[in-house]
Amino acid sequence: MAQYPGTEGEARVPPGRLAADVARVFAACGMGGADAGLLADSLVAADRRGIHSHGVLRVPEYVRKLTGGGVGPRGRPSVASRVGGAIVVDGGNAMGQVAVAFAMDRAVEAAAQHGVAFAAVGRSNHCGAMDHWAMRALPHGMVGLAGTNALPTMAPWGGLDKVVGMNPLAVAFPTAEEPPLVLDVAFGMTAHGKIRVYRQKGHPIPEGWATDRDGDPTTDPAAAVEGLILPAGGHKGIGLAVMVGMLSTLLSGAGYGLESGNMADGAFAGKDGQFCAALRVDAFRPLAEVRARADKVSRELRASRCRPGVEQLHPPGFLEAGFERRYAGEGIPLNAETLAGIRRAAAEVGVAVDLV
Repeated sequence: MAQYPGTEGEARVPPGRLAADVARVFAACGMGGADAGLLADSLVAADRRGIHSHGVLRVPEYVRKLTGGGVGPRGRPSVASRVGGAIVVDGGNAMGQVAVAFAMDRAVEAAAQHGVAFAAVGRSNHCGAMDHWAMRALPHGMVGLAGTNALPTMAPWGGLDKVVGMNPLAVAFPTAEEPPLVLDVAFGMTAHGKIRVYRQKGHPIPEGWATDRDGDPTTDPAAAVEGLILPAGGHKGIGLAVMVGMLSTLLSGAGYGLESGNMADGAFAGKDGQFCAALRVDAFRPLAEVRARADKVSRELRASRCRPGVEQLHPPGFLEAGFERRYAGEGIPLNAETLAGIRRAAAEVGVAVDLV
């Protein structure tokens, strides 16, 4: 799996300090303290797990959404309807993190009663990395799933028009002794935010990630931003992206595809949709048994043979867990452009931040 360009020489920021400073920025945008903290923690959690495309790089974008982009800084999600374990959440035009945290908590509550629950979220906004929300079910002995729509950056297989989002899906599976098995994948070859990171650092993107606006392959991140992200798995990736997008929007009335915005004009406030699902493991099998078997799966994956040139095999979520352990002690690496963007956004709302 392709990761980010090297972080040598980048500033290292302690996660706690970073979260506190970013929370103050969001509070200055009008968010309540708890919501500002939740939003900041979700971004820092992404950076701690090495998912910098969905980390504090997003702070300037989020400040724009909260101060002039139509997102409600004090929007409150609520349950619009519920039939057993089928829940519809009105996101209240809050930041998507606030809406999805609420939705997953409601799904966990309903799954405790019914064994399985699915919460469809509408009137929401961008919600960050999906693994954070799927993992929210793990402390309750549950499997967590979370998906969202995304602005269209891909074309139907063989097409040239941006009408399909990468629409990521995350699944988190509880373990006993091993790190949780966590998959968080968008159905493009890369995330749009990851291309932004390469562009910030002045590095070419890997071949096979994107085309330019004419459909020709490119390694130029600037041309890729203007062009198309290629689907993972060809037509299969496009099909999966379409289905996750529909699950994220059609069941809650959120905007599908271009109804939620476009890359030229940006996202339309309150048009995003997500879903959260929780499966209570002991409604199917004893929790201890399932945890132990998940450990076995993880160990078998790691113990299997490597191809020449490959040093180590990583079950889903292991790379991210490794970054989390490492950055807890070393601090989170942030490039100069990300740091400058946070400082500019903080100054716009009258907050001084001391990140390093």
